[in-house]
Amino acid sequence: MDIAVIGSNMVDLISYIHRMPKEGETIEAPDFKLGCGGKGANQAVAAARLGSEVLMLTRVGNDVFADNTIKNFEANGIDTKYVLRTDATSGVAPIFVDPESHNSIIIVKGANAQLSPEDIENAKDDISKCKLIVLQLEVPLETVYAAIRFGKEHNIPVLLNPAPAQPDLVLAEVKDCEYFVPNESELSLLTGMPVDTVDDVRNAAGALLEAGMKNVIVTLGWRGVLWVSNDKEVLIPGTQVDAKDTTGAGDAFIGCFSHHLVHTGDVEASLRMANLYAADSVTKLGTQTSYATRDDFLAAFPDQEV
Repeated sequence: MDIAVIGSNMVDLISYIHRMPKEGETIEAPDFKLGCGGKGANQAVAAARLGSEVLMLTRVGNDVFADNTIKNFEANGIDTKYVLRTDATSGVAPIFVDPESHNSIIIVKGANAQLSPEDIENAKDDISKCKLIVLQLEVPLETVYAAIRFGKEHNIPVLLNPAPAQPDLVLAEVKDCEYFVPNESELSLLTGMPVDTVDDVRNAAGALLEAGMKNVIVTLGWRGVLWVSNDKEVLIPGTQVDAKDTTGAGDAFIGCFSHHLVHTGDVEASLRMANLYAADSVTKLGTQTSYATRDDFLAAFPDQEV
């Protein structure tokens, strides 16, 4: 097994809107789509579509959404042995996308809030065979911390995407991650520092290195990605595209980076590939529906090694 994704799944309820309604106002939206999402599930699907073997540890509810979520994992070739049914509602994410492709998202964790350190312990025999553990923050923090400790104990590198941003994240509990991958707003919230310019981002990322992080990778949207470690700094420019829907682009980046990293070990090349993959995803509508398969990605970028 290549990658263990320990994290969330959601049902995406995507409304394409002209504008957000004012208080007390009802307006009509031109389109709606129902999809499978959640940061953990998105990242797992992106990696799996590119050819990685992925194990998913997550919790689904006892409602009509659960079966569809499991079928979606199976359709993407993801190991569902540890997709655990829970006496709760499934997680949902109402998403609003405006004509400029900007999105606003509300998440209801549902069953995701019950994913526990004990679930990691129960799956330890299979997780310990993986080459990389991928985490996000749509599940309880104690579970995230337990997964990081598990990775350290079993000599498995851990990637943490600290999203959605949580100000009560304890940096001392996550400094053993090999890769810490925030976006600009998450970086600002965690450090209390400005991120208006690339120099600002560089300084804020440096503060995380001082806190004990090994590799800080900051996604900058259209500006690209900045990777800093104690002995290296790389700024990779963004790929300019005609964006239609930016929902899930960060997860596309994480999934592609994780896939390429476990197969090549080359961080910089993996970041360049992830930049392209995320850019390709925003040219299509939806979240997981916008993630290219390996063959489709090769067709769009024939000079790349996937």
